[in-house]
Amino acid sequence: MKGLLASVAIAGLAIQPLAAQDADEPEIIEAEDVDDTPLPSAHGYEPQDDLEKGLWYEMDEAEKRLKESRFLIEDPELNAYVRSVLCKTVGEERCQATRLYLVRTPQFNASMAPNGAMLVYSGLLLRMRDEAQLAAVLGHEFTHFEKQHSLRIFRSIRTKTDIMSWLSILPVRLPYAAAMASQYALIGSVYSFNREMEREADAGSIDELVSAGYDPRAASAIWSQLGAEMDATAKERRHRSDKNRNGGLFATHPRSTDRMGKLAIMAREAMDEDKEYDRGATEYRAAIGDWWPKLIDDQIALKDFGGTEYLLATLAGDDPLGWTGDLLYARGELYRARAEEGDFAQAADFYRQAIATGTAPAESWRGLGISLLRDGFKAEGQAALRSYLDLRPDAPDAALLASMAGETA
Repeated sequence: MKGLLASVAIAGLAIQPLAAQDADEPEIIEAEDVDDTPLPSAHGYEPQDDLEKGLWYEMDEAEKRLKESRFLIEDPELNAYVRSVLCKTVGEERCQATRLYLVRTPQFNASMAPNGAMLVYSGLLLRMRDEAQLAAVLGHEFTHFEKQHSLRIFRSIRTKTDIMSWLSILPVRLPYAAAMASQYALIGSVYSFNREMEREADAGSIDELVSAGYDPRAASAIWSQLGAEMDATAKERRHRSDKNRNGGLFATHPRSTDRMGKLAIMAREAMDEDKEYDRGATEYRAAIGDWWPKLIDDQIALKDFGGTEYLLATLAGDDPLGWTGDLLYARGELYRARAEEGDFAQAADFYRQAIATGTAPAESWRGLGISLLRDGFKAEGQAALRSYLDLRPDAPDAALLASMAGETA
């Protein structure tokens, strides 16, 4: 979805802008040696020439480094679940050509390297409402893979410059490259090609959703949600929203509002009126349930109060149960982290509501205890911390919390 050029270089570990505005209608580059033939669906595809072999070698090396990253989520159940959604979306046989990696970072992103390595960021998992939305993202990235988009970009660039010049336009060195006027035409043409590929991947995701029985309208809903979240962030920080920011020459993705509309149209055209389509909301929430406190911790660390408050409110609005225990816990964490006047009392109230549901994470007791202590209610705060330690005696911060609770060794 984002980071296509970055995925060519470092398997998608660099983050690209969420939804840059489309400039003029891009001109499609048709280099003489671009092979538009989709990858074979069977597992075991091999690179076809020296150029492709070199790219594959770099991807394999990047994947080896990724496997050693401390940010890699190795939870077998969560990995198996996300992979099951991918395989349901594209089919078991085609799915075998991919290797899935979940990366713990609160940004919304996913990317697909040309050698079959797919990365999904935990910030994306937090923002998805259901399986259908997750499937839309995975289907989009898989289309990039099967259409050989990364390889086509690489070959197109290679016809214009040598490999060192190509490396100079990667995101980590872009300010230096952009300062060189002689590079502008080349960089602009590459990013224009990327916008066309994004549109192709969007269309591919709709086809995959329909084939798998998922509601294709989920794809458009993602961009609506993200745009509104960016508006909320901008309002809180008192600046203009970036959801349709003009990326000018480097606008790698279609304008998010245009993208949302086109995805909605494609979904309507692809749907069978007599068929029921699955969203899988209950299954999705159950699958990420154990990871919810960690995902929330990472989101809170971004210090984006407006965007996070909006995200939680819309999640509650989309849930038939409304403000569930996990959402109330998350809201308590948000207010406790902001720590402005009255926030500790507000946070304590949210934690109490969460606990009253009977479904809140045990961490709700921890948050309640700390909030009460910060607000001057020592006895109540210490009692709440002891309740947390009864539920989580092996918590990483158990010793510190026991001391705060007044317990002695």
